[in-house]
Amino acid sequence: MSKERFDIHQYLTDRIVSAIEAGAGEWQMPWHRGSGGRHPVNIASGNKYRGVNVLGLWVDAQVNGYSSHQWGTYRQWAEKGATVRKGEKASYVVFYKQIEIDAEEGAETDSARRLFARATPVFNADQVEGFGEAATEVAVEGLDSVDTFIAGTGATIVHGGGRACFIPKLDEIHMPERTSFIGSATSTATEAYYSTVLHELTHWTAPAHRCNRDLSGRFGSEAYAMEELVAELGAAFLCAELGITVEPRADHAQYLAHWLSVLKADKRAIFTAASKAAEAAAFLSKPPPR
Repeated sequence: MSKERFDIHQYLTDRIVSAIEAGAGEWQMPWHRGSGGRHPVNIASGNKYRGVNVLGLWVDAQVNGYSSHQWGTYRQWAEKGATVRKGEKASYVVFYKQIEIDAEEGAETDSARRLFARATPVFNADQVEGFGEAATEVAVEGLDSVDTFIAGTGATIVHGGGRACFIPKLDEIHMPERTSFIGSATSTATEAYYSTVLHELTHWTAPAHRCNRDLSGRFGSEAYAMEELVAELGAAFLCAELGITVEPRADHAQYLAHWLSVLKADKRAIFTAASKAAEAAAFLSKPPPR
């Protein structure tokens, strides 16, 4: 009997759902705590992981108590002179590869291209011996540069009132005054303010002339909750890039049940949300001329 094929989509979705359920009572998502909020990087290339791989590695870092944001395959660690400790369990990242398949008889072309997901096992720096953490430390921008980053997006941000939101009709982000934000056990008042701005900036990328993000066709009545998940992930990605601690939003409660119901019903939903969030973060980092 053949071995059952490993389903990376189901595996990562189950891990993320479990982590969300475990942290629901604290109003924190896995991406608020994993690896101290730092962006996961590959030990061999120094490149940052993207999309759903960021979430998957943050989740595993949280669940297993890993403090490092550096990951690599068994071979990559060996090439660094480090050894994965015996008995350590791998985490998985997913890469998509295009392959050619034979077209059906009578088709106009002889072959076609199709994307296939490939799962690769990786290990955290906390799981190996003989490695110096400082060797591939990735520098991040400090808080002093965040205002410059926000201004560079070109978004109109209006301060005043008691609610943070993006108003599509006006194409404006409305934010409470900075002085109304307070600190918490995990972040300062300044960090809470910035992470909220980045959440709303992710919403700001949704219109057709920016990232053209319309989730209603796939998620129907759940599209609003999915857009909130995209904004939450976009803020998390940007906070990791800019060196900001992610502040849990007070309105998580109203979206949590919707997030979980959609993720449980569709194993690819978190991949879609992460992909859209990464696209939004990239747009905000290098917005096109207006």
